[in-house]
Amino acid sequence: MLTTTGLSYHDYGDGPPVLLLTGTGAPSSVWDLHQVPALRAAGFRVITMDNRGTRPGRDDADGFTVDDLVADVADLIEHLDVAPCRVVGTSMGSYIAQELALARPELLDAVVLMAACGRSSLVQQMLAEGEAELIDRGVELPPAYRAAVRAMHNLGPATLADDDLAGDWLDLFAASENWGPGVRAQLLLSALPDRREAYREIKVPCHVVSFEHDLVAPPAAGRELAAVIPGATHHVIPGCGHFGYLEDPDAVNRELIRFLRAEAGLEESE
Repeated sequence: MLTTTGLSYHDYGDGPPVLLLTGTGAPSSVWDLHQVPALRAAGFRVITMDNRGTRPGRDDADGFTVDDLVADVADLIEHLDVAPCRVVGTSMGSYIAQELALARPELLDAVVLMAACGRSSLVQQMLAEGEAELIDRGVELPPAYRAAVRAMHNLGPATLADDDLAGDWLDLFAASENWGPGVRAQLLLSALPDRREAYREIKVPCHVVSFEHDLVAPPAAGRELAAVIPGATHHVIPGCGHFGYLEDPDAVNRELIRFLRAEAGLEESE
């Protein structure tokens, strides 16, 4: 489904609205297997969208800014008339949600920031810039190598140590790698500047969820982010890497539903 501004989104169910924002290069369909059914069963209306740059065809070659991504989300919330809305982001999706909470707090009721930070490390910045340069140069790395790098970068040690489980992930990564100019722009945005001081002005209720073995946004970075956002809370999901919402969806969904139901004033489900 498309909005009048060309945004691709899906809208499921009734109840208090929850908008889910993905990370770099990920389509909105990554939420469909685990988070969408769990949130719908918990009584929420669930909205998913593709970030600018994920799908080809929108002026992606010229690049875009995080402000453009924030404006896209704001446009969708207004288009659907769902303000104030609950927003759940992961990785770059959290960055968008953080900036939206600053720029348009009236659109938001509560925010969950998964795999989030207030600044990226030097290593993460260099990795993002290096991956963007590979795209610029048209370098085609062997699919198996690309998949292995993504697995080591995004999964927890228990998953990596299980050859059967890791093999499924490797197959998925090898089949889904199709990054063009739009994802290149997302990569460069995913390396956050230091926004800690700015985030002290966020007034929207925020809950930061970190994953124990996340190399991109480790728990220490999540705690640091929660410490600067007034009233924010922090929780660590054990055993997972950066893709924790897919590695241990049951634990993640319990945490999402607990926080979102409390903020929506709903009673705890059995």
